[in-house]
Amino acid sequence: MKIGPYELPNRLSLAPMAGVTDRPFRKLCRRLGAGLAASEMVTSDTRLWGTEKSRRRMDHEGEGAPVTVQIAGGDPAMMAQAAAINVDRGAQIIDVNMGCPAKKVCRKAAGSALLRDERLVGRILEATVAAAGVPVTLKMRTGWDQASRNGVRIARIAEASGIQALAVHGRTRACMYRGQAEYDTIRAIKAAVSIPVYANGDITGPRSAASVLAATGADGVMIGRAAQGRPWVFREILHYLETGAILAPPEPSEVRAIMLDHLENLYEFYGQETGVRVARKHLGWYLKDRVGGESFRRRLMGAETCRAQSDMVKLYFSQAPEEELAA
Repeated sequence: MKIGPYELPNRLSLAPMAGVTDRPFRKLCRRLGAGLAASEMVTSDTRLWGTEKSRRRMDHEGEGAPVTVQIAGGDPAMMAQAAAINVDRGAQIIDVNMGCPAKKVCRKAAGSALLRDERLVGRILEATVAAAGVPVTLKMRTGWDQASRNGVRIARIAEASGIQALAVHGRTRACMYRGQAEYDTIRAIKAAVSIPVYANGDITGPRSAASVLAATGADGVMIGRAAQGRPWVFREILHYLETGAILAPPEPSEVRAIMLDHLENLYEFYGQETGVRVARKHLGWYLKDRVGGESFRRRLMGAETCRAQSDMVKLYFSQAPEEELAA
């Protein structure tokens, strides 16, 4: 898998998710097998970059190459400026968001709302590519709604504009995350362009990843929600694609180590107050479907310090034999 000059280690990518794929989570997923991981969405309106949230989203200290920053907006000049500034700050790939279905994003004529205006799509992508000077990729959906599933046309516009890779979620904006993703449109997009295509949507593990690759002919897969609480899903998928065998799940002792390391990185990145708050959702995902996980999760929500949170995680893993925790 290659994007511009960057030879990626594999064909798996972590999907950018607002409020989830911060620097600690990106680094963790890459350590556990993700070949590429873009930042959380950064607005192209530079007037809003003064907030602590925006500064954190543009913090890539210690990340391996290629550093990928996703930007969102509906004005070609602003997108071009945002791309150029992020490159000056260390971005090695710029990813353009035309896939986010959130109302607050679409109301600003950004994200997947742009799919309704193909001429504007072209103008934004051409301006961003010209200003960036590094590879630019595009995250998109199959269209705005079922009646206007124009993903193939958007993909061709993207390629003509200089986009060097696509990630396509197999739903329209109107679908949000409801129902099942469809892969026929992704297959048609892959057949219509010569640039690499990542398939995205409802990829939950090794077998579904292999199935989607076979159904679409895509070059790679992009994993989003399946990595929440299971960042090791990337190595499981890699193992299956390489060997055809299902990798054994991580031992509870390894899960414990991953969780504690993740917590420490969150605390270092956000500080105690915000770090504890951000950690709660990750802890909920980690404990989902584990023995006694739900009741312990409710107890964890009351922990208000870094020490209390990490001590409770240690307590959880010390309360039962490993074979029971792994059940």
